[in-house]
Amino acid sequence: MRLPALRAGLLGLAALASLPAAAQDYGGFGRRSAPGDFDFYVLALSWSPTFCEGDGARRDEPQCAPGRGLGFVVHGLWPQYTRGYPQNCSAVQRPLTRQAMEVAGQVYPSEGLARHEWRKHGTCSGLDPSSYFTAAKQARLAVTIPDGLKAGGQRLAPLDIARQFVAANEGLRPDMMSVNCARGQLTEVRICFAKDLRGYTPCPELARSNCRSPDIALDPPR
Repeated sequence: MRLPALRAGLLGLAALASLPAAAQDYGGFGRRSAPGDFDFYVLALSWSPTFCEGDGARRDEPQCAPGRGLGFVVHGLWPQYTRGYPQNCSAVQRPLTRQAMEVAGQVYPSEGLARHEWRKHGTCSGLDPSSYFTAAKQARLAVTIPDGLKAGGQRLAPLDIARQFVAANEGLRPDMMSVNCARGQLTEVRICFAKDLRGYTPCPELARSNCRSPDIALDPPR
């Protein structure tokens, strides 16, 4: 009497097993990794003098050449989840076209950085390389660097740096950005954009990563 019920149950399990894996989201850490499947962007602006005192000097990076006088430069445009982020979304690495690198050269401080950013973050954007680098340029042009920070040569509280960015950029709020530091120096300002890049967006997880030092140094560009 129990065989028909057992047979029906086994058939049901077989039907479930035949469903595509994408239809079964069990909340695992690898639940989303398809290009274009993310929640918002982060524009990371690196403070070049800090970079050039450390890794940049050791690598002899072009952005650190004497006389360039760079302040904030684009580190990258990063697809983000509400919690966490995707990376390296393509197993196939194709050469970047000359057209794509021409666009990248308008916004990234070095060719090596642009290529790295495409591999790690751009492949997760759902865009082709030229469009991704164009998006990075669009995001950078949407941000006004506060006049009071351009020259460096000062120590400021991270909150003061955030306030200056908020004052210079209409629609930006402290919960839409973070100020990052290392060893008492400003390293980056990161700003969250909506996925369509038409405005800023709240990003609580990122905002909680704010630098906790009472004050940090902004060395002058050189």
